[in-house]
Amino acid sequence: MAFTWHIPTKILFGAGKLGELHKEAPLGKKALIVISNGRSTKTNGSLDKLQEELAAWGAEFVVYNKIGANPTEPAVQEGVDFGRTNGCDFVVGLGGGSVLDAAKAIASVMPQKGDARVWDYILFGTGGKKPLTEKALPYIAITTSAGTGSEVDAGAVITNLETNEKTAFFGSYPDLAIVDPVYMLTVPKHFTAYQGFDAFFHNAEGYISNACNEASAMIELTAIAKLAKYLPVAVNDGKNLEARTQVAFANTLGGFSMDVCVCTAEHSLEHALSAYHPELPHGAGLIMISLAYFGHFVEKHACDEKFIDMARAMGKVNADKPEDFIDALKEMQAACGVDNLKMSDYGIKPEEFPKMVQNTRDAMGFLLQFDPVALSDDDMLKIYQKSYR
Repeated sequence: MAFTWHIPTKILFGAGKLGELHKEAPLGKKALIVISNGRSTKTNGSLDKLQEELAAWGAEFVVYNKIGANPTEPAVQEGVDFGRTNGCDFVVGLGGGSVLDAAKAIASVMPQKGDARVWDYILFGTGGKKPLTEKALPYIAITTSAGTGSEVDAGAVITNLETNEKTAFFGSYPDLAIVDPVYMLTVPKHFTAYQGFDAFFHNAEGYISNACNEASAMIELTAIAKLAKYLPVAVNDGKNLEARTQVAFANTLGGFSMDVCVCTAEHSLEHALSAYHPELPHGAGLIMISLAYFGHFVEKHACDEKFIDMARAMGKVNADKPEDFIDALKEMQAACGVDNLKMSDYGIKPEEFPKMVQNTRDAMGFLLQFDPVALSDDDMLKIYQKSYR
């Protein structure tokens, strides 16, 4: 057994925990609050509550509200410039995974010397591949959705619309994470499902990966079991605080999984889809390709016992063949009302698949090494083709 587990983030988890921020030691004098370009943090009350907590610290703050789904390099760069112009000395991300990813990158790039550009520090594709030489600003991650686990890891995903690249940025861990399920009660049904399946696949991919270890397996099977049980409840009864809390916990566990383990090429394949079609929610794209992706390794008998383990964790206690996992996944998707998602509804066309296969290798190809058996370009093309509707 061997693994490295270093997660320096302090976590406040549970209903009402946002209201305890003022009890923590202040991280600075002026906060850059990063939120989405939507209304959720205003309608669910989290922005007002955060501002109350910062005021109790005696901290000033400004709000940057231009982050959309699948955060783009220009929006993140504008946040860097906005924070610098306003003299902010710490960053607070308040929102879902896109906001937390953007805020993480902003906190990492703001203190870099000179005319620091976000894409300069991207390590893949056309990124500048520069190292981050200055310590990141203190950063608080407050998640209001349950999907990415970004509140407890050092990674982010940034999109370059000019080059159709959606790839990884590696910055610093949040100093403090707050996971308060109260502010998840108003997440719409379909987004609850998309986000919850993103968390599910973080854990399922980690478990089948060749980097899986005893520490990550403990996390991943726990999260898989909780999501299989509670995500359909949270989707269909959004005000159920217990279900929201359990899904949020599984989501944070998914962040732990990515810290001590990895994701696999399912994420790379989806990022290529939404790089060309940024209106496609990441979790929805993962759902679309999931049966073909995992089915490929079932057919190859790549890790039969792991698929059986996951099926049992999902409630099929008598599972004895890898195909039982595929059946359990189909049932879970149906229970969450996401079993009929179509690529064609997002304007995706089969003739795009070859360039998406190449994009998978160019932008996020580093994850392909962690699949249980290697995927060829033809394998990836067939996964897309089998998934198309």
